[in-house]
Formats: sequence, C-alpha cells, structure tokens
Amino acid sequence: MTNSPDTPKASKKRESSGADGRPDPVDLLRRARTQLGELIGMPAELVSSLEQTEDGWTLEIEVLEVVRVPDTMSLLASYQVDLDPQGHLMGYRRIHRYERGRADGYRPGGP
Repeated sequence: MTNSPDTPKASKKRESSGADGRPDPVDLLRRARTQLGELIGMPAELVSSLEQTEDGWTLEIEVLEVVRVPDTMSLLASYQVDLDPQGHLMGYRRIHRYERGRADGYRPGGP
C-alpha cells in the first residue's frame, strides 16, 4: 500500500512543515517541550511564548521543578529555549523561578 495524499501518514508529514519548509509552530512547541524535559529531567508544563528570530526561534517554557503540598507552593521555572530555523534545540537557560501560587511583576524584557 502506498501513501496517497489522503492517508494519515502523508497528512502528518504535510502538517509538520509549512509551504516554505519551515516547521509548523505547533510542532515546534511540542518538540521543544519534549526536548527540554528530557534534557533537564523535569516536566515542561507549558510554553508561555514563541518568537521567530533571525537565527531561528526563541521560546519560554514553564517547568515544574519542585513539587510541594499544597500545589500552590510548588516551584516552577521559566526557561528560555533557542531553536534553529528547523526547530532543533540549540540551547536553553533558566531565567526565572517562582512559586506556583504567587504572581509577581516579572515580564521578559520588562521592568
């Protein structure tokens, strides 16, 4: 059996990159979360920002670092993740750490 354009496998390949060959943003988010979680050994909870740059992509990913009871006291961290234009992880760094239940004035690039 061959893959026609209507088969799920062929559809999956089409969804993973745009017409210009760039990765689909949703695919970038999933791959970045998975790669970061595997590298640091902690679960990546969500992606809070995605930006295309001259060198590829920059994401900010929230990671659960320390589980506490109650959950509002658990420690999370924001990681900056840099990807090349094809979506391969080039580097990461922790930029902020906070308790889940606390709001603060931290904003990337802000005061």
